[in-house]
Amino acid sequence: MTDTRPPLDAAAKQVTVVLVHGAFVDASGWQPVFDYLSREGYEVVVVQNSAVSLTDDVVRTRRAIADASYPVVLVGHSYGGAVITEAGNDEKVHYLVYLAAFVPDLGESVFDLASQEVPGAEPPPLLPPIDGFIRVDPTEFPRAFGADVDLRQAQFMAAAQRPWGVEAVQGKITATAWKTKRSSYLIATEDRMIPPEAQRRMATRANARIEEVQSSHAVMLSRPGEVAAIIKAAAEIETAQS
Repeated sequence: MTDTRPPLDAAAKQVTVVLVHGAFVDASGWQPVFDYLSREGYEVVVVQNSAVSLTDDVVRTRRAIADASYPVVLVGHSYGGAVITEAGNDEKVHYLVYLAAFVPDLGESVFDLASQEVPGAEPPPLLPPIDGFIRVDPTEFPRAFGADVDLRQAQFMAAAQRPWGVEAVQGKITATAWKTKRSSYLIATEDRMIPPEAQRRMATRANARIEEVQSSHAVMLSRPGEVAAIIKAAAEIETAQS
């Protein structure tokens, strides 16, 4: 079988990439992106969020940043965007990358952003909270979350989804890293969890470098090459300006 993965770059890069996943999934979804970046010489640290509270996930992310060997490019997908907005104020963080992500401002929560109306956009198929946790309707999960992911994989993701704590959804941002750090935003144009129009609005407000990719919300799985490319570009900007 032909190996189509990118070639290994023997020279280690002097940048650490810290990956922060979003709601309803776990850190294993980063494996394709991890493979791309680590094969090219980047140190890659993957955060396993609890998705129980924003405070806890910020602590976990700060712990990962502390373990980094080099200046950090901090990457957040979906709810992970809120986490990196708060945790990214660490002085080791030099660049933020948002992937189909929420980008709250000071005093805002993911709930505040998700509650903003986007004309014509279909609401995500979220079930009512049970015992303080939210889930995606499993029958709608493949279509809404990962329409361009292998159907069997998307169905497994639906069955294995991690419930999202209301406390995490409603956690307010107390420090806004994107106001002082450079950032990029990758808009998933076929996203049915966070409307592309909402993504564009948040990215513009954050003055991020904006790129677009034809992808579902599960962009790290369906378009890992494009995700790795925007992270590498951020790492190269960081290296050039260090």
